[in-house]
Amino acid sequence: MRIKKSPVVEKEMTMVQHLRELRKRIFRSLLAVGVCAITLLVFYEPVLRMLTRPYRDVCNKRTDFKCDGSLFTLGPLDGLTARMKVATYGGLILALPIILWQIWKFVVPALEKQEKRYAIPFIASSLVLFSTGGYLAYWTLDRALEFLISWSGPDVTQAYQITKYISLVSLMGLAYGIGFLSPVLIVFLQLVGVVTPQKLVKNWRNAIMVIFLTAAVITPSGDPISMLSLAIPMSLLFWIAVLIGWLLVRRRQPAPV
Repeated sequence: MRIKKSPVVEKEMTMVQHLRELRKRIFRSLLAVGVCAITLLVFYEPVLRMLTRPYRDVCNKRTDFKCDGSLFTLGPLDGLTARMKVATYGGLILALPIILWQIWKFVVPALEKQEKRYAIPFIASSLVLFSTGGYLAYWTLDRALEFLISWSGPDVTQAYQITKYISLVSLMGLAYGIGFLSPVLIVFLQLVGVVTPQKLVKNWRNAIMVIFLTAAVITPSGDPISMLSLAIPMSLLFWIAVLIGWLLVRRRQPAPV
């Protein structure tokens, strides 16, 4: 009679092993950011033209605005600082797939087998949502700039420092991208049992209020157009995340005998 071997129990990692694993994941993420940053340094000029296009479009469209779409520097280091900011922020964005994968690989040992199979859907949806948020930030940038310029007064000449403009555009892209990742977190929390779909639906008013407050805080420009263009999609994504979480939790429940 052949004896069936019992499955091997996975050995728990020690604190030192956890730290080594964390160091490895951080190193790989930083390496990916570095490679992407160097790539953006090579293509800095076309990237800069793309980032300044919304500003130029506003200046060309509104002839009553005192601006020509150009940027200026206040010191000899501003040009270098602008390049490094484009490389740093852009490197983080381009390396996001690898960063998310490294985070998942670090978290996976603590998850159950049922939860590990959601790796690819979670990462794929995170990339799609982050990209959508970044595109929305870029698409609404000209409207946000038009609002800000109009509130500065008709007699004010617009002269933007290149480093501050790049910081604004980059931070808006990151803010929108991170904001659009909120449904992934909500679905994950439902799967691991931290919150339930019923509890989220019961407290939906508080959730919407938190979403609008978060959008107001993380929006770098602070204008109402940017805040609403982030808060409204996040509110819609909240309900979609609750529905997806409810369906997944329902599928995992054992069928009644």
